[in-house]
Amino acid sequence: MTSLPALFLATRAEHPERPAVTCGPQTLSYRELADAAGSLAAELRRRGVSRGELVGLRVARSVDVAVAVLGIMLAGAAYVPLDPRYPAERLRLITEECRISHVVGDSVPVRGHPPATVPPDLEAGDTAYVIYTSGSTGRPKGCVVTHGNVLSLLDAALPLFDVGPDDRWALFHSVNFDLSVWEMWGPLATGGTVVVVDEDASLDPGELIGLLIRERVTVLNQVPSVFRMLAEAHEDEGCPPLPLRYLIFGGDAVDLDATARFLAALPPGTGPVAVNMYGITETTVHATFKELDPVTLRGANPSPIGRPLPSLGITLRDPDGSEVPAGEVGEIWVSGAGVAAGYLGRDDLTAERFVVVDGVRHYRSGDLARRVPGGELQYLSRIDRQVKLRGMRIELPEIEIVLRSCAGVRDAAVLLETDDAVGELLVAYVAADDTFDPGRARAECARVLPSHMLPTRFERLATLPLSPSGKVDHRALSRSAQ
Repeated sequence: MTSLPALFLATRAEHPERPAVTCGPQTLSYRELADAAGSLAAELRRRGVSRGELVGLRVARSVDVAVAVLGIMLAGAAYVPLDPRYPAERLRLITEECRISHVVGDSVPVRGHPPATVPPDLEAGDTAYVIYTSGSTGRPKGCVVTHGNVLSLLDAALPLFDVGPDDRWALFHSVNFDLSVWEMWGPLATGGTVVVVDEDASLDPGELIGLLIRERVTVLNQVPSVFRMLAEAHEDEGCPPLPLRYLIFGGDAVDLDATARFLAALPPGTGPVAVNMYGITETTVHATFKELDPVTLRGANPSPIGRPLPSLGITLRDPDGSEVPAGEVGEIWVSGAGVAAGYLGRDDLTAERFVVVDGVRHYRSGDLARRVPGGELQYLSRIDRQVKLRGMRIELPEIEIVLRSCAGVRDAAVLLETDDAVGELLVAYVAADDTFDPGRARAECARVLPSHMLPTRFERLATLPLSPSGKVDHRALSRSAQ
C-alpha cells in the first residue's frame, strides 16, 4: 500500500456497506464515502488542482470532514487545515505560505458535484497534509507529513490494539490537531466507524459522555488536560457504564491519578484499556506505546511513555547531540519511518530540528525524558519548561503533578514570573472551586516538594485556558498575570 486513499479503497472493497463515518443523524457507508470523495476529487481536478498541490480545508464538524480529507487526497493534493477561529493574520500567513488557491468548504463545496471515480495516483513520498504548529519565534511553522509517514504509523501502532470493523472511534479532535489523523485513519484502515464528535460535545464534557453512550464509542483519544474535565463530569453524572474498550492519551503528560480514579469508578470488569502514547506532529502523531495497567497506575514513574513504536527509534541526547547514560535526563531524538519531511519553506528550521547523525535522520523533539530501569521511558517536560530559580533547576510539570493531588484542585499550571517587589517567584494557577485553601495546598506540596519548588503565590481560576489543541495555554496564563 503506497497511499492513504489506496488503503481506504481496499477497506471499501471489503466492507462496502458498513458505516464509515457518522455524525448525529448522518451516516455514510464506505461505498457512499468513496462516491462522495470521488466526486469532490474530480471537481478539484476539473478546477486545475494538480498532484502535490496544497488545498485548504475549512469544514465544520460533520461527516463532510471525512469526505473532504479523502477527496483532497484522491485528487492527488494534500490538505491544510484552516480553522476559522484562528486570527485572520495567522490564516493569511498560512494561505500565502502554502500558496493555497482552493479551499474545500469555502470556495469549493464539499458536496453537490457530479458522480465520478478517481483512482489514486500517489506514492508514499507524496504529501498527505501540512499542519501548522506554534513557533518559538511567534511565527507558526507548517509540518509536512507524507502518506508513507501515516502508513508507517498505522502499520506499527494498530497491531498493538485489538480493533476491527465493530469498533467505533470518536473523532474528538479538530483536523487542525494531528491526533485527528489517528482518530480518522485508525478506523478507516480497519473497517471501523469514525464517530464525529459535534461542536457541543467537543466543548461540554457532560454532552460528550452522553455521545459516548448513545453512539456506542469504543475508542476514545484524549489530551490529559481535557480528560480531567471529562473524568470530573463522569463523576458528576454518577459514573455511568461506558462502552469504551480503549482510552488513549496523547498530546501532553498523562495524569495517572485522574486515570486511576476514572477507571476505579466504572463497574468492575467494564473499564477500557488505558494507553499512553507520547508523540509529536513532526513524528506523525504517536511515537511510543505504554499500557497503563494497575501496576503502572500505582508505580513510581509519574509519566510513563513506554517504548518506541516498532517503526521508530528513540535516543536521549545532551545539547551536543551525544547520547546520555542510562538514567540520565536527555532530549528525545526520534528516528524512523514516522519522521516527517520537514517544515514547509523553512529550510533553516528544518536543518536545525531534523538532523542526520551517522547516516540516520532524527527529529530533535525539544522534550526531556530519562530511561528508567527496564528500558522504558519517563517523560519529564519540554526543555523550555525547565526553569532556574535562585540557581536551582526546576521542572515545572513536577510541581503541577503534586498540585493536582491537593484537596479541591482539578487542574494546575505553574509559571516562573517576576514581581517588582520580590523578584522571581513561582506562581501556581489552579482550577478549583471557592473552597480552595492556598495555605493548605502549600502545606500539602511541602510534604513532597523541597522548599525551593513551593509556589509563592496561588491564583484560583474556574478553569485553565486551553489552546486549540487542548493543551494548557501557558502564554494566556502569563498574559492574565500582567
